[in-house]
Amino acid sequence: MMNASRYPGFGLLLVDDEPAWLRSLSLTLERSAGITNILTCSDSRQVMALLESREIGLVLLDLTMPHLSGEELLAGIVESYPDLMVIVISGMNQVEHAVRCVKLGAFDYFVKTVEEDRLLGGVLRAIRMRELQQENREMSSQLLGGGLRRPELFSGIVTADRAMLTIFAYLEAVAKSPQPLLITGESGVGKELIARAAHTLSGCRGPLVSVNVAGLDDTVFADTLFGHLRGAYTGADQPRRGMIEEATDGTLFLDEIGDLSIPSQVKLLRLIQEGEYFPLGSDRPRRIKARVIVATHRDLSAREQSGGFRRDLYFRLRTHHVQIPSLRERKGDIPLLLDHFLTQAAQALGKKRPTPPRELGPLLAAYDFPGNVRELRAMVYDAVSVHRERILSMESFIRITGRRETRPAPAPAGTNLFSGLLRLPTFGEAAELLVAEALSRAAGNQTLAARLLGISQPALSKRLKQGRTPL
Repeated sequence: MMNASRYPGFGLLLVDDEPAWLRSLSLTLERSAGITNILTCSDSRQVMALLESREIGLVLLDLTMPHLSGEELLAGIVESYPDLMVIVISGMNQVEHAVRCVKLGAFDYFVKTVEEDRLLGGVLRAIRMRELQQENREMSSQLLGGGLRRPELFSGIVTADRAMLTIFAYLEAVAKSPQPLLITGESGVGKELIARAAHTLSGCRGPLVSVNVAGLDDTVFADTLFGHLRGAYTGADQPRRGMIEEATDGTLFLDEIGDLSIPSQVKLLRLIQEGEYFPLGSDRPRRIKARVIVATHRDLSAREQSGGFRRDLYFRLRTHHVQIPSLRERKGDIPLLLDHFLTQAAQALGKKRPTPPRELGPLLAAYDFPGNVRELRAMVYDAVSVHRERILSMESFIRITGRRETRPAPAPAGTNLFSGLLRLPTFGEAAELLVAEALSRAAGNQTLAARLLGISQPALSKRLKQGRTPL
């Protein structure tokens, strides 16, 4: 989370024997980059003790200092703290000094008179590099260690699927990162549940604020997110807080990000990249103090390649990325979800929980669920709302699953399925092939197989008993 009082999550140590320069640089970093986790040191002899006692991730080091020179300190830091990043800021604009410092292990080298934007860019690159190093170490430890540290935070997501459990472990690993999280997957897979879990894992004190940006034009998008001042436009009689401000110290969740217009994408890019925004009618920027999570059912990579989505924004947003599998990719979860939704629907509708028939499981397993978990939930609620007997009726499920072809589209009308075969099957062979396919699609359930064949279950059973078994 982007916390105004502690950004980044590790300390920046500024080392220079000129206190005025330290004050100036500290103010510049805070004002222009939102960097507030800063320590200063004007005595080079105290640096190593500070590194030992404080959590420092980046050192900005002057070269020319009394007692211990910058080069001596750089060599000592690299030897004792090889993971620590060091940027040298010198008053000397000499190539040989820069080359020597980089060879010693400095991340970058700047002259004090360099443009402010270049220096800030170098500092922000170093911060991002350090964050990635920390995230990669934590992620590797989490994924290799196996299991979840806080499985209770995922209790709202019903699953036993291995791919989903891997996603949970990944979310735990990147939970504390201030970088954006991109959630992709088909409609109905539960992207908002994943966003809620990520928010809870982050430990943010503030709320999760959700905004569906699909269909918002540029002006409405800006007003919704950034808010406005009184008099910003005709009708703006009162100031209004934007969703970014509502999400302070929490998480801003932008759903359907793939439908955002190009002008709005530019505004979002500035928000992500610079960490600041302008309320409508204001000429003073404000800092974002929330973690950003975005989600879409669209293929952002394809949209970026076709020019419908900005490349720079795409790569900014996918710093952390999870792709939620569709329900047809995790059909082992269908029985768990069915049981969960039956209980949930019965409680919501004030009914006794019905018993699902044995045939229901195979029927649902043979269906492709284009609407994913959301569609299964709707099916169950519809069936429970009209059920009267102890056993849940199959009728509504059969009606819905029969509307769509869950296998590849049939051959065009008039096409002979047997054309092109060197040898035509006999009537008996063709019938056996049909029965075998029907039983396969029905997972061995004869009642469902008979429905698929358009015959009665006793007729199918009689055929099987007569020894005409499937090939």
